[in-house]
Amino acid sequence: MNTPTLTRYETLLSAELEALYEVTQVLNQSLHLQDTLLGVLETLHSKAGMQRGMVTLLEPESGELLLSAVHHAANVTLTDDVRYREGEGIIGSILSEGRTVVIDRVVDEPRFLDRLGLYDARLAFIGVPVLVENKMVGVLAAQPDEEYRDMLSERSRFMEMVASLIGQVVRLSWDVEQREKALTTERDRLKRVVRNNYGFASIVGRTEKMRQVFELVRQVAKWNTTVLVRGESGTGKELIANAIHYNSPRSSGAFVKLNCAALPDNLLESELFGHEKGAFTGAVNQRKGRFEQANGGTIFLDEIGEISAQFQAKLLRVLQEGEFERVGGTKTMKVDVRVIAATNRDLESEVEEGEFREDLYYRLNVMPVNVPPLRERIEDIPDLAKFLVSKISKQQGRDLDITDSAIRILLRYNWPGNVRELENWIERAAIMSESGVIDRDVISATGLEDQIPLGAPVHPVAYAAVEANNVDFNSTDMDEREKVIAALEQAGWVQAKAARLLNMTPRQIAYRIRTLNINVKQF
Repeated sequence: MNTPTLTRYETLLSAELEALYEVTQVLNQSLHLQDTLLGVLETLHSKAGMQRGMVTLLEPESGELLLSAVHHAANVTLTDDVRYREGEGIIGSILSEGRTVVIDRVVDEPRFLDRLGLYDARLAFIGVPVLVENKMVGVLAAQPDEEYRDMLSERSRFMEMVASLIGQVVRLSWDVEQREKALTTERDRLKRVVRNNYGFASIVGRTEKMRQVFELVRQVAKWNTTVLVRGESGTGKELIANAIHYNSPRSSGAFVKLNCAALPDNLLESELFGHEKGAFTGAVNQRKGRFEQANGGTIFLDEIGEISAQFQAKLLRVLQEGEFERVGGTKTMKVDVRVIAATNRDLESEVEEGEFREDLYYRLNVMPVNVPPLRERIEDIPDLAKFLVSKISKQQGRDLDITDSAIRILLRYNWPGNVRELENWIERAAIMSESGVIDRDVISATGLEDQIPLGAPVHPVAYAAVEANNVDFNSTDMDEREKVIAALEQAGWVQAKAARLLNMTPRQIAYRIRTLNINVKQF
């Protein structure tokens, strides 16, 4: 047996094993595919004597191999659109045939294209397919150095092992890419949902007062100005804050909320500014406060008028300088946060009485947005009622509808609890409606009519909003009871007038009122 040949073989085997080990190390270092492939080609060059390596990967859209990594090609960059069609040159033939190609000398192969101007025509060439789950996804190619020219079969088997490892990392890279795309798609979908849920579409209103609010919100959303949203409880101040944030340049940042009335001063300071480990009993870890969480985004401070005079001074510093210290800490934190505050209190009176700092008031009240109470935009009730019915319908997972006769009862109530109270009554009615239709009887059964003063009028503009003056009494969409109620309401509950609208006699309509069990007690 030829001992020198064995020695050369053993030397080659040792070099290839070392190269394989280093290739696995390279493959585990980065998820950036191009950097990984370049690292593999460098290892093949320096440790295994495989020179001028290149990797081409399949482009699914075109079905062509696209140059993805190349080693020691000074005149080639990956921005060059170097690609190979199926059957085109040696690389293209590997794509079409899916098998390893070994060439003794490049100069003797007429199919060799050498588009890269890279290869030594006197040396051998080995190209092997890169497979993922037995599917062709690319080609690994290189030129073995002259020293082991007589061992091309061994060299090709080594290249096939490297190609197998590359196939694994390509699959991992593609899996990561698919997950990232899925996450990006889901993120974009959630952004659209958030914009729909918290944008202008979630604020119902077409009265002049609400149109003014919408216009002001659109204008103020463009800037980083501090906003003070004012209005009674239940008017939708948080919805306004949502709309400002999600229609602002900060919409991709965090939107952090805190109800200032819900916490005492010591907890409020920790919630807003965070605390260091050991700052107080129970502070077992360092914790970021709401201002840090909102960095780059918006913080919404609800019920700002409830904070104490002592804490007002601490809040003022953050608003003025964007600086604070965590509880128990000495390091000054600096944040970039837009502040939206809300209150239902008369801050001007509290400033005069010395209960609210004047400098904090002016710092907060840069751009006030006043949300009108529901009783001042009663015309919006029909649209609000239908919007809330749709919302509750989704929550309950069933179809719900509200009739005009039910809405006309809603129009007579004064709504001291504003939109929040309206939603509560409608949800109560939805629960009590077995059929899913919220009509006058269902609304009456909730007890709402008992809260309405005797003979309370319907706002004339709101009355028109439900088209009470344009009822088609011949419509097949209304049952007889609905028609009688609509006629009575249009006639101001004067039965003789209602009878004329329905082409009935007073006796006939009185009979209908009795047999259809129409309650007229409040009139």
